[in-house]
Amino acid sequence: MDWTAVLRPEIPWIEKIVRPFIVYLFLLLAFRLAGKRELGAMSSFDLVVLLTISNVLQNAMIGSDNSLGGGILGAVAMLSANGLLARLMLRSPKLERALLGEPTPLIEDGRILRDNMRREVMTVAELERAIRKHDLDPATDLVVIRRALLEQDGSVSIMRQEKA
Repeated sequence: MDWTAVLRPEIPWIEKIVRPFIVYLFLLLAFRLAGKRELGAMSSFDLVVLLTISNVLQNAMIGSDNSLGGGILGAVAMLSANGLLARLMLRSPKLERALLGEPTPLIEDGRILRDNMRREVMTVAELERAIRKHDLDPATDLVVIRRALLEQDGSVSIMRQEKA
């Protein structure tokens, strides 16, 4: 077996770096626009979309190159982009907020904020499921919830009222 042919990328190395970087930035933007709920509660429909997207974008990242070296170079480019972006967000809270967003209030003082839920494309049933995960009954315990937030990662945080 000719290992140099297996390892040598079939397209220019700079293209092997730029293509994954562009796809990475596209996916960051696409998931940012899709909303936080998509990250936290993945349905079977969401999984199908995610798997299909990965298949569709594979060719955009690798082009006509199926070499081992080209694949490794593309993976290194994506990991490097991710590491660089993480370091930039660490240094710039503004960039972090722009890319990750901020938590969205879903409940304030026992009152469900339906406009925020609509904006996040979250159903009452999903909110009730999140409330139950915090060992609360959505039918009777809303009054003990001071605040519920949809976090940037799609999870729901619940803060209880202070006890008198």
